[in-house]
Amino acid sequence: MLTRWSLSDNCMGMKNVNDLKWPAKADFPFARPGFVYIAAACMVAGLLFLVGWTVAGVMASCVAAFVCWFFRDPDRVIPQEKGALVSPADGRVIVAERVETNDYVEGPCLQVSIFMNVFNVHVNRVPFTGVVERAQYFPGKFFNASLDKASKDNERNALVIKTEAGKRYGVVQIAGLVARRIVCKVEKGETLTRGDRYGMICFGSRLDLYLSEDTALAVQLGEKVSAGSSIIGYLK
Repeated sequence: MLTRWSLSDNCMGMKNVNDLKWPAKADFPFARPGFVYIAAACMVAGLLFLVGWTVAGVMASCVAAFVCWFFRDPDRVIPQEKGALVSPADGRVIVAERVETNDYVEGPCLQVSIFMNVFNVHVNRVPFTGVVERAQYFPGKFFNASLDKASKDNERNALVIKTEAGKRYGVVQIAGLVARRIVCKVEKGETLTRGDRYGMICFGSRLDLYLSEDTALAVQLGEKVSAGSSIIGYLK
């Protein structure tokens, strides 16, 4: 289910403070789509304590704490190096390869896929500044997001963004086995800034990037990355 929302660690290899952007802090320490889940979990725990079911209340409180932790939304320091394209998600790189075709950007591309498990921050960020040329939702299935077929068969939401230099790249939010809610707050024609929050996927999922062939990748398979602060590569 695609929904819309609104929102008001560290940088590897940064040596110059001028290469960093210190963003304004979020209005809340939690992502707005999680407010309903957090409120419901806390209410259930409170009611159990109120009726005297202490053990059940403690268990429900643990669940509520996990829900709060899952929807955490930490601020990040955004790299400002020329051409630097930042990770759109927290997680592990499971694909970093050249693909001949895809559904989003014309011609051969470099595909980078990031798998988010339930322990990662799930707020997604803009990889590189540009204008949204295409925003499209694709209904689909809910295979494990770590599988290759998830990129084409699972429910997903895609953005194609054109940079000031005329480069186009695609960033695709993909629902997973448990994730059944994709959140995206942007539309066609909007100008996005590198590192800004633009959506999230609830409870485990995947982000795919489709980049021009001449992009200089700065990550490799198995590497852990952080949304907004880890550099995926450099656009030329």
